[in-house]
Amino acid sequence: MGTYTICGEKRLKGEVYVGGAKNAVLPILAACLLCEEQVVLENCPRLLDVYNTASLMRSLGCDVKLDKNTIEVNAGNLNKNELPKEYSEKMRSSIFMLGSLISRKKQATAYFPGGCEIGMRPIDLHLKGLSQMNIEIKEEGGKIICDARDMKCGDVVLDYPSVGATENVLMAAVLTEGQTIIHNPAREPEIVDLQNFLNSMGANVSGAGSGQIIVKGVKKLHGGSYKIMGDRIVAGTFLAAAAVTKGEVTVTGIEPMYLQSVIAKLEECGCTIKTYEDAIKLSVKNELTEISSIVTAPYPGFPTDMQAQMFALCCVCKGTSIIMENVFENRFKHGAELTKMGANVTIKDRMAIIRGVDVLKGASVDAMDLRGGAALVIAGLNAKGITTVNNTHHIHRGYEDFAEKIKTLGGDITED
Repeated sequence: MGTYTICGEKRLKGEVYVGGAKNAVLPILAACLLCEEQVVLENCPRLLDVYNTASLMRSLGCDVKLDKNTIEVNAGNLNKNELPKEYSEKMRSSIFMLGSLISRKKQATAYFPGGCEIGMRPIDLHLKGLSQMNIEIKEEGGKIICDARDMKCGDVVLDYPSVGATENVLMAAVLTEGQTIIHNPAREPEIVDLQNFLNSMGANVSGAGSGQIIVKGVKKLHGGSYKIMGDRIVAGTFLAAAAVTKGEVTVTGIEPMYLQSVIAKLEECGCTIKTYEDAIKLSVKNELTEISSIVTAPYPGFPTDMQAQMFALCCVCKGTSIIMENVFENRFKHGAELTKMGANVTIKDRMAIIRGVDVLKGASVDAMDLRGGAALVIAGLNAKGITTVNNTHHIHRGYEDFAEKIKTLGGDITED
């Protein structure tokens, strides 16, 4: 499953390019099913989830070619409407295909998705949203069977601003005649990127990033090329890694406004931040101090996908920091692993109380999920001695050339 070996106490310094966003490219790949012409996606990260999505799309009849950070997709020969069970069970993002398949084929079948075990991530919000478009949905033997032959436009009200539910309803509505309004949608930047991609192919979508998305259905989409936005979570991860080593790092290829909530917390603990048009520079000159509270919430709140990395940073901030995880109920698994490295952590339900220590100690730890794995790497960069992070396959799901990029910044890390 892979292991990182890290020799800590090395100060990170330099510049690193973050690359395309995992959470943007996966729904955009799903949206490619809506178009019968060739689509070229640039700035695509080379990730396990991207490779698996490409294989899934090929199984549906699509022609998908990957060349470094470019993907060419031609879904003109899309000939199946059932998502393969093998991909659904190991990759949660497979559910993004549901809305596109419904829109193209008017019938679709999927399996309940798998992925990181960070708590319950029910897809009932997806299904409830789609059902408001007059799509008949049945659940039989672990399958989700959708009949959209009588699908209609209209108002869709989401009980919670779920990113996946918003994306599925949006894609289902693109080729549906009339106007569909999504109320209480997710406002994440990746939703805006999906809107921009769809509009570049001839869709008529507006309002992404606000409290209401309006989709005016079109008859068909045309091909074209599109550049995926930078990954704000990867950028935040490198900033946290720089902070924990008291380094000086500039991350490029990212829009700083998308990381405002993270930047505010990094500044609170003593980091100096400078922002540019497409870059963020972090440096640490003084002692790091506690962060009074981090409370995860849907965008523009603090991202749950940065909670684990900041958790690792708080472990070496002088004083007591508190983290409240309000998005997922089981996303503190990294806490127990960090205690193996000498962290002083108390966890009660969705709250973590972290009392900073002077330095962590190298140990053998296990990555339980994607972001928790990244947090353990961050901790290892600070730790005295050798840290081994096991199960690095989790980390590969969301970080391209992670070890290599850390090396270019002066980190001592190898992978087996």
